[in-house]
Amino acid sequence: MNLLECEAACSRNCSCVAYAMTQISGCMEWFGDLLDIRKYSEGGQDLYVRMPASELDSSNKSKRTAVLASVAGISFLVLLGVISWFVYRKKTANRRRALADPANQGRDNPNQDIYDNENQDINRSIGDETLELPLFSFVTISTATSEFSFTNKIGQGGFGPVYKGLLPTGKEIAVKRLSKDSGQGLKEFKNEVILIEKLQHRNLVKLLGCCIHGEDGMLVYEYMPNKSLDLFIFNTTLSWQKRFDIIAGIARGLLYLHRDSRLRIIHRDLKASNILLDKDMNPKISDFGLARTFGGDQYEEKTKRVMGTYGYMAPEYAIDGLFSIKSNVFSFGVLILEIVSGKKNRGFHHPDHDLNLLGHAWNLWTEGNPMDLLDASLVILNSESEVLRYIHVGLLCVQQCPEDRPPMSNVLLMLDIEHPVVSQPKQPGFYSERSLNDMAMSSSTGNKPPTSNEITETLLQGR
Repeated sequence: MNLLECEAACSRNCSCVAYAMTQISGCMEWFGDLLDIRKYSEGGQDLYVRMPASELDSSNKSKRTAVLASVAGISFLVLLGVISWFVYRKKTANRRRALADPANQGRDNPNQDIYDNENQDINRSIGDETLELPLFSFVTISTATSEFSFTNKIGQGGFGPVYKGLLPTGKEIAVKRLSKDSGQGLKEFKNEVILIEKLQHRNLVKLLGCCIHGEDGMLVYEYMPNKSLDLFIFNTTLSWQKRFDIIAGIARGLLYLHRDSRLRIIHRDLKASNILLDKDMNPKISDFGLARTFGGDQYEEKTKRVMGTYGYMAPEYAIDGLFSIKSNVFSFGVLILEIVSGKKNRGFHHPDHDLNLLGHAWNLWTEGNPMDLLDASLVILNSESEVLRYIHVGLLCVQQCPEDRPPMSNVLLMLDIEHPVVSQPKQPGFYSERSLNDMAMSSSTGNKPPTSNEITETLLQGR
């Protein structure tokens, strides 16, 4: 009998619990409980033990289950880790491209809320800048402005058209939409977002958020029901007290930009149409697309690309591309003289001469007739000295040399009736309209870059 036959014999007997093939006895079978009472120092025979089928199946199934569970668990964790990593990378990349590449954004869900749900309450990066700014969904902005209808359009600037909108919450907004044909572009869009997001002052317009959709970039501001300053001082009657308050408010806003904000900011396009008025006629400086920041002890900077609006640009900036806080002071001085007179500096006409408004004001000052500059529609009872003070300060701000112009901290003090104005003004920059036109015609080479394509002549009906 061989081993297979021995196995078959044991299998036929239900009481057989083991079997073995020995050299002497041949096939041996064991019955009952196995008890090993022999100990071999070497050699010995192989013993084959029978096990219940149920016990063998349970053991195998348990082992298989354990193995499968372990493999499945490990696979799930690995897969979860890989998916999480890809999601993180994708979200990080999207955040960095949000404003750097608008074409990658804007796939809105019609069921979205006012804000872009995917990006709400998270940091956004533009280059090295980290922003905490809400992103409105395009559906919300389009609905709020009646799909950017002409009836909702309230202005047009260098950045592009401006629309009035109404959010589902009932809040009125102003939406600046980047125009492909504008002199300003994505760089100015990002610049305005970065700067305004960091600024908080009652005399600066408040940025509520932005929207990126395809190639469209939109800035969402608080709505100013009284629109812009130019609509009042050039077209309607504005009381002297209101003019006084507006001048003081603009001065406070500029002082904040120059000295008190987290960044020292040069606006570079300060003008009447960029001064917005809220329901109480409080002025708010707007449009920071061309603004630049200074750090540390930096005083001035030079650019080969001069952008701004003729009539408000300081001569050193318009001619040589140099800008500083004194450039803002010059623009502010122009605003003072425009607000007092109710006349525009650019395009000013007088029957007796061809001077611009600055030259006209300077002539009246030197002739001893500064009150003749006052808007004829104004009735001044006991405020003549105050009007003279404001004309005086305005002329100090528009002096030809930047070093002669006072800083905004001194300007605010001089506007205060309790502080005497001692300094006498010198001849203003761009004394005549002709000198400004000659400069524009001859600035095609070297570091005299302004051209008609780089200068913004903004026409605004408000925002």
